[in-house]
Amino acid sequence: MAVKELTKPSKKRKQPSEEDAPLQPILTAGELEMLSDEEDAEDAVSDDGEVDEFPEIDTRSDSDQDESELDEEEEDDDKEEFEEADEEEDSSDSDSFHVFPKAKTIVSDITGHLKRVYPEIEPDYDSDSSTEDGPNRVGDVPMHWYDDLPHIGYDINGKQVLRPAKGDELDKFLSTVEDPSAWTSAFDKNTQMDRPLTDEELDIIRRLYAGEVPDAGYNPYEPTTEWFTGKGKEEIMPLSSAPEPKRRWVPSKWEKQKVMKIVRAIRQGRIIGSKPKTTSKFSFYSIWSEPSSSHPPPLPAPKPRLPTNNESYNPPEEYLPTEEERKEWEAQDSEDRDQDYLPQKYSALRLVPAYDRFIKERFNRQLDLYLAPRIQRVKLNINPNTLIPKLPSPSSLKPFPNYKSLKFTHSKGRARCVSISPDGGWVISGDESGKVSLWEVNVGREVKSWKFDSKIGALEWCPRLDVNYFVVSIEEKIHFIIPPNVPAPVLALTQALLAPASLPPAAATPSPVIWVTLPTNTWSPDTPILTANLPPSSGLPTQLTWHRRGDYLASVCKLYSHVLHRCQSLIGLWHLATGGTQGGVWIHQVTRRHSQAPFKKVKGAVQMVLFHPLKPHFFVATQQYVRIYNLSEQKLLKTLQPGIKWISSMDVHPSGDHLIVGGYDRKLCWFDLELSDKPYKIMRYHTRAIRSLHFHPSYPLFASSSDDGAIQIFHSRIYNDLMTDPLIVPLKILRGHEIRDGLGVLQIKWSSRQPWLVSGGADGTIAVWCRNTAQDPTTPRKDTKITFRQLARQTVDSRALHITTGVCHYYFGIPMDTPLNAIPP
Repeated sequence: MAVKELTKPSKKRKQPSEEDAPLQPILTAGELEMLSDEEDAEDAVSDDGEVDEFPEIDTRSDSDQDESELDEEEEDDDKEEFEEADEEEDSSDSDSFHVFPKAKTIVSDITGHLKRVYPEIEPDYDSDSSTEDGPNRVGDVPMHWYDDLPHIGYDINGKQVLRPAKGDELDKFLSTVEDPSAWTSAFDKNTQMDRPLTDEELDIIRRLYAGEVPDAGYNPYEPTTEWFTGKGKEEIMPLSSAPEPKRRWVPSKWEKQKVMKIVRAIRQGRIIGSKPKTTSKFSFYSIWSEPSSSHPPPLPAPKPRLPTNNESYNPPEEYLPTEEERKEWEAQDSEDRDQDYLPQKYSALRLVPAYDRFIKERFNRQLDLYLAPRIQRVKLNINPNTLIPKLPSPSSLKPFPNYKSLKFTHSKGRARCVSISPDGGWVISGDESGKVSLWEVNVGREVKSWKFDSKIGALEWCPRLDVNYFVVSIEEKIHFIIPPNVPAPVLALTQALLAPASLPPAAATPSPVIWVTLPTNTWSPDTPILTANLPPSSGLPTQLTWHRRGDYLASVCKLYSHVLHRCQSLIGLWHLATGGTQGGVWIHQVTRRHSQAPFKKVKGAVQMVLFHPLKPHFFVATQQYVRIYNLSEQKLLKTLQPGIKWISSMDVHPSGDHLIVGGYDRKLCWFDLELSDKPYKIMRYHTRAIRSLHFHPSYPLFASSSDDGAIQIFHSRIYNDLMTDPLIVPLKILRGHEIRDGLGVLQIKWSSRQPWLVSGGADGTIAVWCRNTAQDPTTPRKDTKITFRQLARQTVDSRALHITTGVCHYYFGIPMDTPLNAIPP
């Protein structure tokens, strides 16, 4: 470029011809320096300190003719420059970019002439829609005017802009989860929908959250521009062209009048100036005159520990450490030592040296007072008896059983199960030797007994009042037995129910439980009339529970899981019977003679099951949980968490809203089924494992039995008001069973019509617990007209009187409802 500039003649002025130009000295080699683009201009020095000669002026250019010619030449040169510049601009434009897209010349298919065709505009690439207006042209109008209308405004054509559909909160949450850009959008009131934010708007929001200036291009720390300070920046011209007012240099007469008024007051003595204070005298003030502060006074410093005998200069010998103790003390860290010093012995007080740790102890003491926080604890004098909740007196909650009136003994084994008839007059009990005994509650005399091959697992009376029978479970079998001395109409109806003339149709799904009825000619009171054979290897059914209508019976085989686990480990067989994972739970329907397993698979070993007294619900208790199922809908309703390590028993309240659960870890949990899945109340009154629980069908009572040989009676009143909590009051502890092999009272049952309790223990005895009415004001006197039965149930010495009345009724034929004053001599 430098060479071109040297060689290119100028077009602004006419250059002299080569002949007229003065001869220039020829440059020798080395005098002309040409710099390339890569070389630095600072490194090259071409003048060498010499001054260039000024070009000579051509005198021939002063004529007018030359000027006109020169002007023409300049115009021609200018045109050439403009043309060259246009060409350069066109070439540069074509090389750099096109403002408009290039057109193509094609032949029209219709006219056959040439025409220019421009490419279509791509709105996603070339166009910018950021300046376009939204579809809603409602203007600056409050949008709440359209809250009750189906549209939110009008577009540019005057048509209604309909309100977009809105989902619920769940749809909004799912949209935020599925759409990653949902977090960078905002709700637009004008369009009633979410609009994504631009990068500039997100940057503004980020700056606002960070407390910065919203404008990214604003620099708050720019250097100050001095507009009116500095040399040459003084204000010379006035700010206003108005003439300067006269008051600026003439004194004010009004101020003069005010000053003279003050001067006259000072001269007359009406204004006295303040005298300077003298500091020569000492000022006294009362320190107690200050008002009391509302802040509490500072807490006193804790007193240092008083010295003991081992800190004496002449301590006893037993306080002096031995050589081993001294070495051990010295080897320990200062934080691990029991005491900060070792006792030393001096013969005289004058021989005691100065305390070497005095300064360090004082310093630590100051640190404790300065850094350690201190609080003043206020001791409350509260009577502990006031913290105990006030419960009603047990005497006001009668009747409840409080003494043992009868005792029945099984001589060959533990009495594991008992059951009371629906009318409350008969009791059946079973022991481990396979014997089932039937005896009367009032007398305690055994009427009938049955002997089976294996031990008794469970037995239960049917709750129906129109029929009379009970069920007994032994190894893999459930027997249906009719007791003796049943009235003829009830006996006929019971036999028709258990052994109908025509069997019901078989179920669509076959059951592995086989129902067997004895022939009619082989019926006898000593044999069961109906037997349900469970699948092989089912084990011993340890629980039998009836539905309130008496048609459905549920059985639980606790040993099933243990037998199954043993067979799996020994033989490797998992499914030993049909429905091998159903947990040993079977529901039997007596009228259809059909049994089914309600569960295909149960998590955990099933301990107990119960039917809800009013609803089609089914309670299943495993080792640690109680699950409630809806049998009609076949689904799980709730899972209760009692917090017991191993559940042993449970019972549901007659209202169906409350449940009690007992465990082997001595806990008794009360559940309010409408409240929570956690226990409402947890009671720990027993010292050993709880074995049985039972609610009274009609009285507000429930009882619990344990391996400690005790039976605890509780008052449990349920209120109709849902806001009132149940009243649970411990009433009585009944003790009468002996503990054998670590087992106590195994099962308890309430009488349906009286506040009587029947219990069976590991000592083989069955006890009947009644209420003592000696001091009960409701006890009838001897001169009232009462019957044998009433006297047997209400008299104090009930054991002897029960036997007497029972003998009169059994041997002499005197009815139990005969009044005492009507007995013949």
